[in-house]
Amino acid sequence: MLGPNTKVPRMTPSARSLARDVDREFFARELQSFVPERVFDAHAHLWLAEAVTWPVAQFPERVGIAEHQQFCDDLHPGRRTAGYFLPGFSAERKELIPASIEWLAEQVAQRADCRGAFFVQPGDDPEWVRGEVRRLRLHGLKCYHTMAAGSSTWEAEVDQFLPEPLVRVAHEEGWCITLHLVRSRAVADERNLDWITRTCRRYPGMRLILAHAARGFQPAHNLAGLPKLAGLENVYFDTSANCEPVAHQAIIRTLGHKRLLYGSDLPVSHFRGRPVGVADSFIWLDESSPVWGEKHAQVSPVLVGLEHLRSLKWACWAERLDDAAVEDIFWNNAARLFDLPA
Repeated sequence: MLGPNTKVPRMTPSARSLARDVDREFFARELQSFVPERVFDAHAHLWLAEAVTWPVAQFPERVGIAEHQQFCDDLHPGRRTAGYFLPGFSAERKELIPASIEWLAEQVAQRADCRGAFFVQPGDDPEWVRGEVRRLRLHGLKCYHTMAAGSSTWEAEVDQFLPEPLVRVAHEEGWCITLHLVRSRAVADERNLDWITRTCRRYPGMRLILAHAARGFQPAHNLAGLPKLAGLENVYFDTSANCEPVAHQAIIRTLGHKRLLYGSDLPVSHFRGRPVGVADSFIWLDESSPVWGEKHAQVSPVLVGLEHLRSLKWACWAERLDDAAVEDIFWNNAARLFDLPA
């Protein structure tokens, strides 16, 4: 998501913060009174640097539970933080997927209030997946469109990277599945809607988490598609990296705030800029985008994670949620979904 000319400093293993003064001022002004004391991050990546090709040069060589807490202090300092963690790796380095999952499982085992997902590929044997998830004591599955066949997978159908037998295992085991929708209109796409409704009804024991507020970076897609999911009891959403308040509002108003889980999307949370809905799609603005100098001011972009939190604040304000409902989004909904200890 960073531009090709973006320069990011190599972070030493001992470094603990990527926040700048503009970020700290932003939090104090916009978010200090909004973010609750407990934060469950339902969409964050842990990774080994050798397993990824995306731009994370500013991070340590290994990002585990301790580093996650440190970077969360850039976004919501002083809060108790736990999370549901997804293994980070790049499709070009698929041979390192097993090591990435083992690393994640070791990290999650350190904390009773943390959970982890097992990454699945289309060709995985469902019974092998069942055994591995049990062995590693993980709690769900993560899939991704880049594992679908073909050179360009942005228009892939869900079955191409999440075959039904894997969903069936999740149903039998009571696992969550975190799904990043693709296809140009995301949750407004008829094929995606058909897959979601058909699969959630057929496999009610599986809990489906639609990442990035149903990938509603263009919130018009959420307004169009979400009403068609009304009545499905096992569909949830994480808010991760979505900076459009209406995308979150559409979920709250259509399906209720108890289906919404806060997520940072570390490391995306620590890029600078934000996604912006335009036309019938969206674009990403990053620190290298030539948009920060206006006629009247020089704008300093803040961390994506902070823009995201403000969008969630505005959504909660617009929907008139009280403090208890906000605490649900940041902790209680995840506590119920993942059966966290009291």
